[in-house]
Amino acid sequence: MDIVLYTTITILTFVGMEFVAWAAHKYLMHGALWIWHEDHHNPHLNEGRFFEKNDLFFLVFAIPSATCYIVGLSTPSVFGLTFVGIGISIYGLVYFLIHDVYIHRRFKWFNQLDSKYSRAILRAHGTHHAKNTKEDCESFGLLLVDGKYFQKRTAWKQ
Repeated sequence: MDIVLYTTITILTFVGMEFVAWAAHKYLMHGALWIWHEDHHNPHLNEGRFFEKNDLFFLVFAIPSATCYIVGLSTPSVFGLTFVGIGISIYGLVYFLIHDVYIHRRFKWFNQLDSKYSRAILRAHGTHHAKNTKEDCESFGLLLVDGKYFQKRTAWKQ
């Protein structure tokens, strides 16, 4: 029975992280923490460096995940918290693989995929990056993509 509970906690946390990431992206990255995120929208600000200030957001999500591991593993009464940490970690890995490896090609580990979903992700992210400012952007999520991005480009580009 515990395995069902812990698997459910992990899956719900993973799914919930898409909404946490969306909100963090829209309201923090394109808000008060734009100073960290700006170089992601304006790569020339990096002056050829591999790392971006935007990479600091890895810590923003890694710290709560690590805290969940530490507290959950060291306190038997909240052991389930460990699986919240696991859900956050899995989402972080998926985010890294899709965003940094697949979309931005920071690591050339695999070729472009060719499916309606992968094309929709690329279109949505491309639309997001069409703006180099923190205002007037759209498509802040990663895995949940608006249906308009599944259509041909002429149907969603305005």
